[in-house]
Amino acid sequence: MRFKNVQELQTIAEIIGCKFIGNPEFEVYGMNEIHVVNTGEIVFVDHPKYYDKALNSKASIILINKDVPCPEGKALLISDDPFRDFNKLSTYFNPFKPAVKAIAADAQIGEGTQIQPNVFIGNGVIIGQNCAIHPNVVLYDGTVIGDHVVIHAGAILGADAFYFKKRPEGYDPLISCGRVVVENGVSIGAACTIDRGVTGDTTIGAGSKIDNQVHIGHDTVIGKKCLIAAQTGIAGCVIVEDEVTLWGQVGTTSGITIGEKAVVLGQTGVTKSIEGGKVYFGTPIEESREKLKQLANIKKLPEILIKVKNI
Repeated sequence: MRFKNVQELQTIAEIIGCKFIGNPEFEVYGMNEIHVVNTGEIVFVDHPKYYDKALNSKASIILINKDVPCPEGKALLISDDPFRDFNKLSTYFNPFKPAVKAIAADAQIGEGTQIQPNVFIGNGVIIGQNCAIHPNVVLYDGTVIGDHVVIHAGAILGADAFYFKKRPEGYDPLISCGRVVVENGVSIGAACTIDRGVTGDTTIGAGSKIDNQVHIGHDTVIGKKCLIAAQTGIAGCVIVEDEVTLWGQVGTTSGITIGEKAVVLGQTGVTKSIEGGKVYFGTPIEESREKLKQLANIKKLPEILIKVKNI
């Protein structure tokens, strides 16, 4: 998330009430999670396992819960609870704006786009030309829709990320202030749910077609011309490259990449990154030809056991 105006390091420290290391006038352009953070932005880290990754990332400002040497050209924000303070910054720079009408006054709707009854369009939503938005669709604040997009009834775009920190008193959510971006020519089926990014974008690439009841998690990037069949669940921070096909009830773990033109057969659990240009099946996932051979051999086990017994 980029701030509307450039901030100074000292100002950020004052907002969250923590000390800082670096020039008080060090420029701060925004904040992001580590997998999408860029120069000039804040990243938070609260676990020793990830200290080095955060300190060596593209981030210029590291919100951290330990006194460490400040990398050259960067700045530090020292906090006893970086997760909490990252949320404070999200709320400060992107406060919740209650809706006052079904279609926000500042929503932009392109020429030729049809909005059916009972659609909710939030603050700052942009919809391109010649789209069809069917009844009971919900477009949360900041959602961006390209041209020639069809969104079928009951789809919800822009709900919060499923991202929590476990504390003694329960689960603390990481506040979402990212967007959902849908490119040109996409079709989204009925009752689909696409979560917005925590600080970045969840993106659906041009020409992709999504069946009914598909869920796509936060910060996931779906490539161009993908086909995703019904009841598929894609976790957060997944990269699905161009022209991938995911058949019905496929499920994925988070943070993986599915290579270009891969085909994943129905009810497969994608537990790791997979290469493109191949067909996959099963849980744990394997190339379908090998998996089907294994299943065929399992069927032969009773016959083999009888032969062994008679030896």
